[in-house]
Amino acid sequence: MKKIILILTITLGLITNSHSAGSSSSSGSESDAKPSKYEMAVKNIKKAKKFEKSDKLDKAEKHYKRAIKYLLEQNKISPSDPDTLNYLGFTHRKVGDYKNAEIYYLIGLELDPKHIGINEYLGELYVATNRISLAKERLEVLSSCNCKEFSQLEGIIAGTKKSKY
Repeated sequence: MKKIILILTITLGLITNSHSAGSSSSSGSESDAKPSKYEMAVKNIKKAKKFEKSDKLDKAEKHYKRAIKYLLEQNKISPSDPDTLNYLGFTHRKVGDYKNAEIYYLIGLELDPKHIGINEYLGELYVATNRISLAKERLEVLSSCNCKEFSQLEGIIAGTKKSKY
C-alpha cells in the first residue's frame, strides 16, 4: 500500500511539473501576464503622486479618478481586502470626497483594526476635516508600530508636517 501511494505521489508530481512547465512556455513569461485591477490602480496612484509633486493637480486628479475605477472593480472581486479599501479611501480623499473616503477607511478598519496605512490616512482625513481628537485616536493605534506612519501622522497633527499623500 505504501508503495502505491509513493508511486501515485511521484506520478502526480511529474504530471503537475510537466503541465506547469508546458503552460508557461507556451504563453510566454510571467511578465507577459495582464496586471490586476489592483496593480493598475497602484500604477495610477504613483503617477498621480508624481503629478502632485510637480504641482500638476489636474493630471493628478485624473489619475486618482482612474485608480478609483480600477479599485472599485478590484473591490467587486475581493470585497474583504483591507489594502484595496485603504486605497479606495485614499483616492477618494485625494479627489476631495471625504465622505466616501471615510466610509472605505472604516470598512477596512472593521476587517483589520491595526492596518497601518488605513490608520494613518484616516488620521490625515480627520485632521483635514478638523476632527483632531479622532486623528489622535488613530495616532494611538499606531503608537506601538514603530513605523514612519506614526511620525508622519504625529507631525501632521502637530502642524509641523504637511501630508505627503
